[in-house]
Amino acid sequence: MAADPVRTIGFVGAGLMGAPMAHHLIRAGFSVRVWNRTSGKLRRLIDAGARAASSPAEAADGADAVCVCVTDKHAVESILFGEGGVAHAARAAPLLTDFSTIGPDATRALAGRLRSSCGVSWVDAPVSGGATGAEQRKLVIFCGGSRADIDRLAPVYAAIGQRFTRIGELGAGQTLKLCNQLIVATNLVAIAESMHLAHSSGLDLGTIADALAGGFADSIPLQIFGRRMAQGVYTPILGELALMLKDLSAVDELARSHENNLPMTRAALEVYRCALERGLLREDLAALYKLYSKPAP
Repeated sequence: MAADPVRTIGFVGAGLMGAPMAHHLIRAGFSVRVWNRTSGKLRRLIDAGARAASSPAEAADGADAVCVCVTDKHAVESILFGEGGVAHAARAAPLLTDFSTIGPDATRALAGRLRSSCGVSWVDAPVSGGATGAEQRKLVIFCGGSRADIDRLAPVYAAIGQRFTRIGELGAGQTLKLCNQLIVATNLVAIAESMHLAHSSGLDLGTIADALAGGFADSIPLQIFGRRMAQGVYTPILGELALMLKDLSAVDELARSHENNLPMTRAALEVYRCALERGLLREDLAALYKLYSKPAP
């Protein structure tokens, strides 16, 4: 017999990515209970029809599915197993889908703990598209888990993104997301260096994104962050350098576990670590350009 459709969602994490995702779910007709560590960020969602929960456990209690969108594996572990965590819900939701980027090993470990403690099935579903993609419902979603669970969650994914793909079993979505982040992180470094070279050579940076559009060097990061670099615009933050450093470090860790030699990853990591040393990690991804446009102290 087919499982009941997902109608009620507990959404945990209403930050830069999570808030617009939850908003799309409300607009799609889901009943959404939402929790965020900073409750002041929930006003727009409550005005749109969400119910505020006092804890992750309350958000999850009796829901058909729980959606998680937080910064890292430590945050995921805390909202699952900490005080008032999802695992302590009076009536456990049968499904949890995690939109965070935490890597395959952490995903499998946390999913095993959650299943053992309260029988919840897990689908890893990290997303690509950034804050702009989340606002515009243009995220792409990489799913790892059973076909049945992903099929049941399909309306949820369709409400927040343009495409979702089952990559494989649990953890496979996280693995592909790290591959995605390797491409994005190195691309951003190349864009910053290209902008610096163009400026040093006397080119008008304002013409570059348009001139390269449609060619082999074009990319969404170029059109969003390349334009910001050219204009010296770093707010509002569309993606933090700290998160990219976290993800690229996870790429390096995964590569080392397979004894892979990834020189591009190591070179890009040095640039992001330089951003750390320069105090730029809480700035926008476009602030990579500051490493080249300003002399080191």
